[in-house]
Amino acid sequence: MKNFWCKLVLIFILSYSFGSCKGQESYFLTQGEVFRTSFHIKYKYTRELGTEIRARLDSFDLSLNPFNKQSIIYKVNNNIDVEVDDWFISVFNKAQEVARQSNGSYDITCAPLINLWGFGYDKMDKVSPQVIDSLKQFIGYEKVRLEGRKVIKKDPRLQINASSIAKGYSCDVIAELLDFYGIQDYMIEIGGEIRAKGKNATNVCWKIEIPKPIDNPDGRVTERQTVVPLCNRSIATSGNYRNFYIKDGKKYVHTIDPVTGYPSRQNLLSATVFASDCMTADAYATAFMVLGLEKACVLADSIPGLDYYFIYADDNGQFQVRRSSKAEAINY
Repeated sequence: MKNFWCKLVLIFILSYSFGSCKGQESYFLTQGEVFRTSFHIKYKYTRELGTEIRARLDSFDLSLNPFNKQSIIYKVNNNIDVEVDDWFISVFNKAQEVARQSNGSYDITCAPLINLWGFGYDKMDKVSPQVIDSLKQFIGYEKVRLEGRKVIKKDPRLQINASSIAKGYSCDVIAELLDFYGIQDYMIEIGGEIRAKGKNATNVCWKIEIPKPIDNPDGRVTERQTVVPLCNRSIATSGNYRNFYIKDGKKYVHTIDPVTGYPSRQNLLSATVFASDCMTADAYATAFMVLGLEKACVLADSIPGLDYYFIYADDNGQFQVRRSSKAEAINY
């Protein structure tokens, strides 16, 4: 009998301890800068997780930040012998998948072209058809592959730029961290790409703004196009209204067409993509901007689980919207 009561008391103590560990949950905000952009992460938990989040982002930086000379992707680009990690493999495989689906309109090997036009991590060279043709000799997603944890290039000059997919994937990486802690309500925004789960502090789906694609290079003034609810999904927007420059009266945008070698000149002004994971949404948003409205709609409609909200200019230069059937059902 004595042992029975001892066990009962022990069970009571353990139950109380585990119950009290949970504590009172509140919404926290962790924010800062990473990958040369900002991040804002809101989540409902018993304590602030800034240290853990920062550590995970710093580790991710060492994998896929081409500006970081200690990163894996930097070493790959500079032909330094290195084994890639799981994060690099996930990004590479998804990028190759989107490249195949878009017939090369999306291609993470077009880094030299991005640099050439002044949007990369190297100094811009003089642009000419001859220079573009010379660069295209070692650009192409089919010219690189993975063998185990080694990147095999057909040409050592080939370089990889994962900026059009890595920010989205970093949202997924932080989501995995928050899921590990059992967090049910969060919103992760890194460089404008967003992944959300559960509800916000007012107990409704997270409210995400889609801006109007009005030229705004400094990002200081934005005008709202619409607001969409986001529960248990990801959203990414690509557009040419922020990252561009004017030279000799001509506008040059950061979306480079890997096939032509020139900045994309499509009537599609902004591509917002919804998907279950942010890496997929991020990559396809870029691919759609290169493809243009009609081809983008055809491809997007063929991909299960993908929804879109496209803003384009009609023949009169007026903003128009085209969205997928599921997006049409959302109460904006």
